[in-house]
Amino acid sequence: MRNCRFAFSTVSTVSSVLEYVVPNSEVCVHVCGLLGFLTADRSAAAAVPAIESALHCQRHRGPDESGTWNDEDLVFGFNRLSIIDIGHSHQPLTWGPAESPKRYTMTFNGEIYNYLELRAELTKEHGAQFHTSGDTEAIVAGFHHWGPEVVRKLRGMFAIAIWDSQTRELFLARDQFGIKPMFLATGPNGAAFASEKKSLLELADTIGIGLELDPRATEHYMVLQYVPEPETLHADITRLESGSWATVSPGGEVRQQRYFEPTFPVRPFAPGSEDARYREIAAALEDSVAKHMRADVTVGSFLSGGIDSTAIAALAIRHNPDLITFTTGFERDGYSEVDVAAESAEAIGARHVVKVVSPREFADAIPEIIWYLDDPVADPALVPLYFVAKEARKHVKVVLSGEGADELFGGYTIYREPLSLAPFEKLPKALRRGAGKLSERIPEGTRGKSLLHRGSMPLEDRYYGNARSFSDAQLKAVLRDYRQEWTHQDVTAPIYAKSEGWDPVTRMQHLDLFTWLRGDILVKADKITMANSLELRVPFLDREVFEVAQRVPVEQRITKDTTKYALRRALEGIVPHHVLHRAKLGFPVPLRHWLAGTELYDWAHEVIAESGTDHIFDKAVAAQMLVDHKAGVIDNSRRLWTVLAFMIWHGIFVEGRIKPNIQEPVYPVNL
Repeated sequence: MRNCRFAFSTVSTVSSVLEYVVPNSEVCVHVCGLLGFLTADRSAAAAVPAIESALHCQRHRGPDESGTWNDEDLVFGFNRLSIIDIGHSHQPLTWGPAESPKRYTMTFNGEIYNYLELRAELTKEHGAQFHTSGDTEAIVAGFHHWGPEVVRKLRGMFAIAIWDSQTRELFLARDQFGIKPMFLATGPNGAAFASEKKSLLELADTIGIGLELDPRATEHYMVLQYVPEPETLHADITRLESGSWATVSPGGEVRQQRYFEPTFPVRPFAPGSEDARYREIAAALEDSVAKHMRADVTVGSFLSGGIDSTAIAALAIRHNPDLITFTTGFERDGYSEVDVAAESAEAIGARHVVKVVSPREFADAIPEIIWYLDDPVADPALVPLYFVAKEARKHVKVVLSGEGADELFGGYTIYREPLSLAPFEKLPKALRRGAGKLSERIPEGTRGKSLLHRGSMPLEDRYYGNARSFSDAQLKAVLRDYRQEWTHQDVTAPIYAKSEGWDPVTRMQHLDLFTWLRGDILVKADKITMANSLELRVPFLDREVFEVAQRVPVEQRITKDTTKYALRRALEGIVPHHVLHRAKLGFPVPLRHWLAGTELYDWAHEVIAESGTDHIFDKAVAAQMLVDHKAGVIDNSRRLWTVLAFMIWHGIFVEGRIKPNIQEPVYPVNL
């Protein structure tokens, strides 16, 4: 089933071959949608029409320009969103040393914030010559002189593709945390990569791959509420993992290697008082925000009312007094931070824009949102994110956000669990097992049952991210192909093996960097903002900020009273007082109430009844979950949302029954 024909009416192909132009450009803009096909039989020219057609699927990532480049082995396709040097910089960029000036062809999506330092180092140490003033040349020149190790030197977010015409080898890489996506597919006809999986689905026949679903990835999704890297729901399509690079030659296998292994080696901060520690955190964050503000277009900031987004906005307005902040909420008490965000915007002096989402808007937008996601993410917060991004795009092309602060500085409430479970750690194993058996006899809902159950379990068994909703028994009841051997440990065991011997809080943070952050947080951040042709930048997920955060002692991250202790102290005087110690809320959704009421109950019932997933789910069980939820027997909202999101995804990408209303993007020109 092909899924892009209904998306946009036209594809704007600027040129079949583009090289770098305008040697005096200030800073190069980067494509926001990558697509490429390395053929196995030197048939690249014949594949160009297929690449042009598949670019259609990611038009939203770069509505300003799209095009292709090819030689006999490789086709590059790209979609461009103009952010910096709007009138001049194009990709792919061709570069090489004096003796071979067109050796490399490169395309990349992202921003490199230390490119000036890299250019200076390359000029001084290697005599490198540059023809533009931007960061793209710094990457490719660095690749020429340092090889793949160049990615260790990059400070920024990126998905990179470099073709070496001499070695006939393609190099691919993603940034350390996985801010920018890259999907991979290899078949008998060659290897392909893309920013959007739907482009590879469109190229399935060209690559020579099938479109069968992966039942293990499906079960992982049901357990975790997202599909963990490197899997996707399609068996023949994977993802290049965060912090990894890959190489592939025509007709060869893709060889991947991890280059970034995040650790938390606690070391002393700068000498001096405790205040110096907090000043170092604040300085690193302020420097990161300053660099993330670089653009030749208007930059705004999301503002949820919490400490993370407020800190980013408060620092950003120092560099742009005309900063616009954006928030969203619902007309229901307890599910909106609109008032707090407005108060914060007023305190820092920012112009503030609010989008209130109705239940009808919420339901109508879900198929469109899931189409943009590629694979379902059962996080209802992505729906209000979609609406606030859509509103922001009317005013700006770039927006800052606070993702990553919780993983780096210890912000999730669950990170405090090791403090409450510490007494269990002192018990002999036999007594801990006994506590677990005792918890099984205690009725559901009884206070203390969960504490006993979790206290009896080792960390590796009880914690696998922020998203567990189904028990094994519940999952077995609803999922027809349930396999007991496919567990969360498929995903978490290799990660936990790398943190053996660390304290439990740090191990939880480390696990979340590889699971919740890159599987949920960054997927929805990239996909949902790019759905609106809006570039999102995340200053907390900066190499320099991480180098400071990883040295914060655990007692400075989590205390019995609060989370992100050191960060909160560092932000005193930056963040308004009314926000500094507020509990985390974000963009919450009244899903529990809506699924039980007139807002979404009938909608959910219709989704289940019409879904062609009878071979995957026991739909009678799913329907009963909805009935029980409405009756107040049990809160099934998270479980229902996980099933409903998958059913809609299946209706779009497998059945072809659901046709999202994807429109040609039309945005203000002079932002």
